[in-house]
Formats: sequence, structure tokens, C-alpha cells
Amino acid sequence: MDDDYEYMIEANAHCDGPCGVYDPASARIAGEAVQSMTKKMIDLAENHGDNCGSASYINTMSRYAAIKEEEAQKCKDELLVLWTDFFKPQHLDEYPDLHDTFWKAAKLCSACKVEVSSVHAQELMDAIEGIHNLFWGVKGRDVPWIRAS
Repeated sequence: MDDDYEYMIEANAHCDGPCGVYDPASARIAGEAVQSMTKKMIDLAENHGDNCGSASYINTMSRYAAIKEEEAQKCKDELLVLWTDFFKPQHLDEYPDLHDTFWKAAKLCSACKVEVSSVHAQELMDAIEGIHNLFWGVKGRDVPWIRAS
């Protein structure tokens, strides 16, 4: 390399990896798992009676809790990628509550990690549905909200 020349390579991308592939479906799937595990935890507690100290109960409840927390984190990660990588400042003109929408959805993910609340699990799914509609609206496409469960 010649010392008289300075080489600089500049790369620009809208996200960490310029794949251009975004879809809120992955957040929906994780959110559905959160809601499913929440329901399973509530049902297990209600149907197990006073014997909540058994190894079987503790094992099953622990597994449900671990899955719920892992999926809530996945959901949060997926939502944050959409928020920070897909959406641009120009989207705020059309959707001025965009930041608040994503912030509240991320907070619901956190609440679902630490709580066993069917109300919060449903609120999370409602928030994801709203983000689904927002996302596809920005892309000018009418993609129906379809749940796997």
C-alpha cells in the first residue's frame, strides 16, 4: 500500500446487517408462547390443589416459567429490532405515537417475564397486533392478523 494514499471504506446500512427482512410474525409467535405458558401456569396452580410442594408440580411449573421468560425476552428482542432498525424518523410523521407504542410493548414483555398475569399476556398480544398493523401499514400491505394458537 502506498503511503501517499489514504484508503477509507465507508459502509452504510439501515441495521446491523442490511438484510432488509423484517416481519412482526416472530414477535407474535413468541408472544403467543408467553400467553400459552402463562395460561398453563395459572391452570396448573389452580388444578394442583394444596400439593404445590411436590417434585412434579415444581418441575412442571419451573419449566413453564423458564419457557415464558425466554419467549418474553425473544418477543422483546424482536420488537426492539423492528423499532430501532426498520422504522425511520419519517415514519413518525404518519405515526406520532410510534415510540410510545414500542416502549409500552417492550415494557409488557418485561412484565410478562416477571409476572404470571393473563391480563398482561393479553395486553402484550394486543400490542403486538397493533404493531403488526402499523408495520404492514407502513409497507402499504394488508396482511391479516392470524394467530398460530
